[in-house]
Amino acid sequence: MPFYEREEQILKILNEYENIPLITLSEMLFVSLPTLRRDLIKLEKKGLIVKKHGSVSLIKYPADTQIAFSLRAEEQNASKHLMAKRAVALIKDGSTIMLDAATSTYFIVPYLTEFKNIIVITSGAKTALLLAQYEIPNICTGGKMINKSFSYVGNDAIETVMRYNADVVFVSCRGLALDGRVSDNSIEENEVRRAMLRRSRKKVLLCDGQKIGKSYLHNLCEASEFDEIISDTALPKDLNQHR
Repeated sequence: MPFYEREEQILKILNEYENIPLITLSEMLFVSLPTLRRDLIKLEKKGLIVKKHGSVSLIKYPADTQIAFSLRAEEQNASKHLMAKRAVALIKDGSTIMLDAATSTYFIVPYLTEFKNIIVITSGAKTALLLAQYEIPNICTGGKMINKSFSYVGNDAIETVMRYNADVVFVSCRGLALDGRVSDNSIEENEVRRAMLRRSRKKVLLCDGQKIGKSYLHNLCEASEFDEIISDTALPKDLNQHR
């Protein structure tokens, strides 16, 4: 099994267990301790995990830290598939679609193959690559890349977005407070999302239930600015009052 496959498995396991002994992790992965230690050295260099006294755990990030795409992809995996299925109900043949670089919007891509004559504009490098693999026409914004999230940001990304008009945009966030504030820990990604919202006729937020009731460093906008909020759970009554 190549390292990138073991990396996904390691992150998935660590997302479920707060702290796990190395020997237990090696048994769960069916790899030797030396192989596991080499893998963990690579993950330490990426800033994803910390080893201590024969065990390993995920690093807890402060509010303004970029979180790696590979780690975010493991969060609420089933929920993201469910939201993606609900999201494509808002798409029609011939649509122009904007997607931010979030893993929630990334999960939409495989479901786009059922539509004809669509084009996708995205700020996500991994999203653009997956679109290409599915032979879906796409435009990637380019710009300055945030290496951990594979997200393009900055003036170049924003200027590319502003050249186009979309029928629908799908964006995500890290937190949706009960007073309606939509927030994230990336100021730069939020600036690109704002540009996408300005250039799209229909605005859709993807937000799984674990993000509801939380707030982070930088406010994107208010929940009332979205035409639809798609979640894997029912929205709280307090939140609905702000829509």
